[in-house]
Parts: sequence; structure tokens; C-alpha cells
Amino acid sequence: MTALSAPALAAALRDIGARRYHHLHPFHRLLHEGRASKGQVQAWALNRYYYQVMIPVKDASLIARCDDSAVRRAWRGRLVDHDGLDAADGGIARWLKLTDGLGLERAEVTALARLLPATRFAVDAYVHFVREKTLLEAIASSLTELFSPQIISERIAGMLANYDFITPDTLAYFTSRPAQATRDADFALDYVQRHARTPPAQQAVLAALQFKCDVLWAMLDALHHAYVAPGHVPPGAFVPTPSDMQSARG
Repeated sequence: MTALSAPALAAALRDIGARRYHHLHPFHRLLHEGRASKGQVQAWALNRYYYQVMIPVKDASLIARCDDSAVRRAWRGRLVDHDGLDAADGGIARWLKLTDGLGLERAEVTALARLLPATRFAVDAYVHFVREKTLLEAIASSLTELFSPQIISERIAGMLANYDFITPDTLAYFTSRPAQATRDADFALDYVQRHARTPPAQQAVLAALQFKCDVLWAMLDALHHAYVAPGHVPPGAFVPTPSDMQSARG
């Protein structure tokens, strides 16, 4: 088996995104096309908060075992992006503006007590992957950021156009993310192209990105199963009010 060139490896990674990224999931189509109820949007935001709050935990674990100071310097910007320089700053704080705007009690969101079990399992699996796999695989798993600017632009346009309970201020988290994601994806892709030079390393990189796509897909599978069809909400998970569930479009 011959190793791929750097451009061919990048193309193979982008092909995984084209086929497996969660912008293709039916739940996202409901969300972006205005066919989700307010309760379904609330459930998405509440469960996604766990992913957001665990991203800096994942990134800190990657930094802790990296012996390359240049990589550590580049990667620590992700911690600032999510955690902020204080409690009122950063991506996590802006995500809470989203859940606040959707009418969710902040204490309920941050307690993490009403998550879908599959959300917790999927996110924890991602954190464990980054802690346990090679540094190359851990960095490669972040490359879903290659595809996130497109889904964010679709999300902003679709949600502002279709939901009267969504405002630009509610969606403040997403305004800075495309630039951040592009910066981070460019760094990670360059790292992967320079360090994955053998067929086994390249296969590991491709598998890492596929795993991360599976994590994001599994999170939406759980939301769809609980809040769309068949509508089986696990015991203890968030239950929207009946009026919020009745506002979906056809």
C-alpha cells in the first residue's frame, strides 16, 4: 500500500466529511429548515451544552501530553475560545445565552442532570478517545472543524428566518465560530499532513475523523429518537412542555 500525498490525504479527509458529517442528519434538516418545535430546539441546545462544556476538557488533556511547545501554544487558543478569559466571556458563556434565550433555566442546563444518556456516552467517548489515542489521532479527530463553517452559516440563516423565538443575540455563539474553526482546522490539517506520512498513520487519521463524525451523528440520533420519532424520552431526561412541542411546522 502506497502512502497518499498530502493533497490526496486532505481530499480523503474532506470526502469523509462530505459523506458522514452531521449536516446530513434528518434532525439538522428539521432544525435548519424551521420544521423543529421550540421544544425540540430546546432539547438540542440543552444536550449540545454538554459537548460545548467538555471540549476544553478534551483540549486540556491533549495539551497536557504534548511535548511540542509550538503545538501547545497553538492549541491553548482553543481553551480561551471556549472557556473565555472570565466567566462572562467565551463560547460556553455564549452558548448559555442561547439556552437562556430559549427559555431554559440556566441552573437546569449547567447541572447536566437532564441530558439524554446517549449524549453523555457519545461526548465522553470523544474525550476518552483524545486522552487515550496517539497525539496524531487526537488532533485528526478535531478535523470536523473543516466542515463546521458551512453548517454554522446554514444554521444562522435558517434559524433566524424560521423561528420567532430566535434572535441574533441568541445566536451570538455562532458569530465568531466560523473564523475560529477555520483557523483551528487549518492548523490541524497542516499538522496531520506533515506527520501522517505512512499508510498506517494515514489510515489512523482517517479513522479518527470518521470516529468524530460518528460521535456527532450519534448525538443527533439520540435527539431524533427522543424528541421526533418515535418520541421515547428516557427517564430523567429533559421533557419540553406540551405547548412547546406543538409549535413545529409540518
